[in-house]
Amino acid sequence: MGLNEDVGRRLRTLRSERGLSLSELARRSRVGKGTLSELESGTRNPTLETLYALATALGLPLSAVLGDPPSAGRWGQALPGVSGSAVTAVLLERYEDGPAVTDVFRISIGAGTVQESQGHVPGTRESLMVLTGTAVVGPPDDTSTAVPGVCAHWKADAPHVYSAPDGDVQGILFVRYPSVGEPAGGAGRGTARDGG
Repeated sequence: MGLNEDVGRRLRTLRSERGLSLSELARRSRVGKGTLSELESGTRNPTLETLYALATALGLPLSAVLGDPPSAGRWGQALPGVSGSAVTAVLLERYEDGPAVTDVFRISIGAGTVQESQGHVPGTRESLMVLTGTAVVGPPDDTSTAVPGVCAHWKADAPHVYSAPDGDVQGILFVRYPSVGEPAGGAGRGTARDGG
């Protein structure tokens, strides 16, 4: 089964488990009903931004929509990833610790690009360890700059950005969701930020 079909099957199952209609999930996620229908049927390529919007509306980490990380693969091998306007992410690991889940991604940020992400599930935090390049990440009004060997941290339940102003960036992104499994139901999102 290809990525599109696998993601579509998972979306249908997760939506159904939560008793949400196609229209209701589209409304909560602000993803068009036609787009959502095409994603669920496996006929549309998912973008990173769209999948995050849907996972957040379902109250789940992104890995719940993407499925299990590949069991095989080495650095440098092509693994299935999902791309957004600037970021391509490959799920490497999903770690569950009590009620929390941490998704670990290998990401690349394209040179000269900027990706604006909406807030995720309330209480979500992100950390980016830069391997190559210079990344500018975090809340749009209080970004952090990270270079190789430096880790930036920010609260990710409010809008945040990823950019690579000086060339391509490679890094490892940790996304920690402190409370998962309950539908978001329009709960408010925090706006505070911790350093980085």
